[in-house]
Amino acid sequence: MKNTFLLIPCVVAALFGTKVSAQVKGNQTLGNSSINLSTAFFDASSSTLWNGASPAATNVGKGFIFPRADLRSLVLTNNGTYLASNNPNRFDGIIVYNTASGTTPATGSGIGNQTVTPGFYYFSNPGSPTTTATGQWLPLGGTPPKVNVLTTETVTNTLVNNAQVYAIKGTFNATGTTTSVSIPAPAGITAMYAITIYKAGTNTVYDRSLYSYDTTSGNAVTGSPNMSVVYPNGTYDYVLEYLK
Repeated sequence: MKNTFLLIPCVVAALFGTKVSAQVKGNQTLGNSSINLSTAFFDASSSTLWNGASPAATNVGKGFIFPRADLRSLVLTNNGTYLASNNPNRFDGIIVYNTASGTTPATGSGIGNQTVTPGFYYFSNPGSPTTTATGQWLPLGGTPPKVNVLTTETVTNTLVNNAQVYAIKGTFNATGTTTSVSIPAPAGITAMYAITIYKAGTNTVYDRSLYSYDTTSGNAVTGSPNMSVVYPNGTYDYVLEYLK
């Protein structure tokens, strides 16, 4: 199923014969001159032949069945090699109907490990003339799915200057004099984007500011250069958002 939907344009053209060269009007003959003056390169709209039938036909109107794909395993490829003349936008704008719930592949299908559910998705890959790695699958005509930040690396819905923002949650212990928050540094991290420190089950958010962060050790000092945050004795939860 990986590349089946990529063959759809060829199949559609084949259905209308080898003389198809630019525009097709699906509900009339190929020689109908109106399609040549139309903005649409393909017009499959229903005509009065069906919608105006009297008495009404049992199959009034017609629909288009979109290519179906399992985004948990779909890998975007063009026979293994990208041809600039064939794929100048690296599949930017391609549309499929996703049939499964889960996560996209780690590589080969955009930023990887995106949460998807059944429905229409399009591939958003603007400004990437040589790769699909920075693209992402977005729901068509709807709001992006909610992101559940887990204790493993989570892909968020946020980009910063076209760079993906990741998130991870965890806990740390404070002694009552703690100002330096020591947390494991996620693999591949290059910069901190944000940190939220809170206590689960309460409405208390202790801090969302950051003074310094060591991407190697995971040591973070919250607060500002003039005032660091001191945490009372106890266990705290955090959500770390970062770039890589």
